[in-house]
Amino acid sequence: MKITIQKSIIENILIHAQPFLEKRDTSQITSHIFIEALNSKLTIKATDYEIGFLVSTESVEIVSDGSITANGKKLLDIIKILKDDKINLETKNDILYISQSNSNFKLPTFSHNEFPEFPEPIGKEQISIDSQSLIDSLKKVTPSIDTNNPKFELNGALIDIKENNINFASTDTRRLAIVTLENRSNKELSIIIPKKAIVEIQKLFYDNLKLFYDETSLIIISKQYTFFTKLINGKFPEYSRIIPKNILKNLILPKAKMIESIKQITTISSDVKMTFLNDLITFESLSDDNIEAKTEMSFSTGFSSPFIIAINSKYLLDFLNSINSVDFTIGLNESNLPFILSDDNFKTVVMPIVI
Repeated sequence: MKITIQKSIIENILIHAQPFLEKRDTSQITSHIFIEALNSKLTIKATDYEIGFLVSTESVEIVSDGSITANGKKLLDIIKILKDDKINLETKNDILYISQSNSNFKLPTFSHNEFPEFPEPIGKEQISIDSQSLIDSLKKVTPSIDTNNPKFELNGALIDIKENNINFASTDTRRLAIVTLENRSNKELSIIIPKKAIVEIQKLFYDNLKLFYDETSLIIISKQYTFFTKLINGKFPEYSRIIPKNILKNLILPKAKMIESIKQITTISSDVKMTFLNDLITFESLSDDNIEAKTEMSFSTGFSSPFIIAINSKYLLDFLNSINSVDFTIGLNESNLPFILSDDNFKTVVMPIVI
């Protein structure tokens, strides 16, 4: 294989490939990227077996075809220090040579035949969903996905496709985030996508997506990228049972003022006590140390007697930072019962702190 490619093109591809590489054990072929020059097109793949990334470009000069692998991190490190000009990549005797002007580098390669196979969309079911709605929905539920939970199904987000709608749901056991989209579907299905995959989907894709799935994997294809992830095998909690059926008090609150007030308290404590008075909302820190933060916001709540809830500020800020509206709704029952934060088709059910 022998090619010449502009630095900016190969560098951008390699940067996007980094999250898909095995980092700890460089003896594994999954620490390498797969590079193939064929039919005037350069294809690069990366995978750690759990998620995978493929990109093709015709913005390359191919002198001779071929396929190789090379350590993805080391190759990027080399490309980064070169000048913003064309770079030559060439293989000789199972060695990859990288050159530009007077600079020369070489990297060992593994057999490209040992590189893991990627799943193919052929024969898989296709999911019909608006691309931008998919990305926006995943972005909203991502903060509520748990990490390293022994119940593996909580380490991902559920896509629950019904006949008339699609629900996106995630929970870390202290809160539950749900986005509901109107959508007609001939087939009902539920899949759980790992958090790592969801984070990368948001980086790579914007619109014009095609989604394919089977029992073990999800494939997303755009004009530029092909992506796959293994799905989490498990049963997601029955999220509809967690949503309070009745709400005693709904308040429409200003997003900006709430963020400002809560951030003042978080300089001292991540746990915040909110007291709703008739024409005032107070915010106080909950801390074991002899330190205190307090602020207040003028607001007509309609409460005839003080109503108090204590919350983890991160849960509220995650919700507020995910919405575009100037206002949002908080639905309250009793101080020790779950409350609902909602904006249009996005809801987060939060367990309060018992004080």
